[in-house]
Amino acid sequence: MSYRRPHSGHPNHERWLVSYADFITLLFAFFVVMFASSRADRGRAQQVAQSVRRALEESYITARVAAMLAGSQGKESKIDALPDQPAKKPPQDLHARALRNSPDLALSFVYLSRALAEEIKSGKMRIRIEPRGLIISLSQAAFFPSGEDTIDPSMYPSIEKVAKVLRDLPNPVHLEGHTDSVPIHNSRFRSNWDLSAARSVAMLELLTRHFGIEPDRLAIAGYASNVPVDSNQTEQGRARNRRVDIVILNRTMSLVEGSATSPDTSAANPASKPGGAPATKVHDQ
Repeated sequence: MSYRRPHSGHPNHERWLVSYADFITLLFAFFVVMFASSRADRGRAQQVAQSVRRALEESYITARVAAMLAGSQGKESKIDALPDQPAKKPPQDLHARALRNSPDLALSFVYLSRALAEEIKSGKMRIRIEPRGLIISLSQAAFFPSGEDTIDPSMYPSIEKVAKVLRDLPNPVHLEGHTDSVPIHNSRFRSNWDLSAARSVAMLELLTRHFGIEPDRLAIAGYASNVPVDSNQTEQGRARNRRVDIVILNRTMSLVEGSATSPDTSAANPASKPGGAPATKVHDQ
């Protein structure tokens, strides 16, 4: 009996297409996942960039950091770190301009907001950034006896925190005395002009003799009651107006102030020379 071999038919040369199709499908899925991930990352990056830009333009970063570090709540959008603000809020573009003009002082602002958290919370000190620079306001009630120009020694540790920042910065510093509108006349001070200038001088002497700040970086000013930060019609407002401001000028104002002093003026006024006596400016307005 003969054995007949079954007919094998034609060989299939296209079986490789199955594996190839599977490979292409997996590769396509891989690139789809990668593309989707990159799109999501780009979207998140755009959101972060927009948030940072908005924060810089509207001064949210510094204000919120200062508010959190100072422990204040409910007024994070303000640049002044004190809870009790003047009734009239400065315009938002002024805040943005202040931050743009003082990038060299931003870290100092954050440091002082943290270091002076207790003083700020108790109302003894206030800090804020203005277009001309960083301003630390010292309340008269905490630092000076009423009607006197002697600084309370118990407040030296607080002033030391400010002096540390002054030593780390090359910026010029203005010491500006302010009073309320109630006239003063006693055996030592004939007017609020004398009192405000005397308190500025007292702060200058403390910073130079006790804390080692270079005197050629400092200038004093006495404004009496002419530059209030609050109304003089209430006791609370008058208390806020009685202060000494330590003003750390930003780079822009430092350049303006430096260019305003000519060599001839320096030669005629030894007080303006480095190493000489501190310059004294009493503004009469």
